[in-house]
Amino acid sequence: MAEVIWSPASLDDIDAIAHYIARDSQNRASLFVERLIQAAEKLKLLPLLGRVIPEIGRDDCREVIYGSYRIMYKIVDGDIWITGIVHGAKNWKPDWI
Repeated sequence: MAEVIWSPASLDDIDAIAHYIARDSQNRASLFVERLIQAAEKLKLLPLLGRVIPEIGRDDCREVIYGSYRIMYKIVDGDIWITGIVHGAKNWKPDWI
């Protein structure tokens, strides 16, 4: 079974999302984060569940959608590296492009 590993940047993304939601409701923020993490943890059993990230186009760089957010990850040696959480409305590009 694959291991899900969260990058520091992805944890920062979760923290920022939680702070934003908590402005209206701390309970909703906690529930959202909990469910977002559960969505990512499903990748342990199904690492190819997500689609290839269109902006990258590589089979090892994928994403799953949770709500309005893109949970981006890379498959490395069978493990799942969560690289970032991005709002779907954001015009996102990889750093190296």
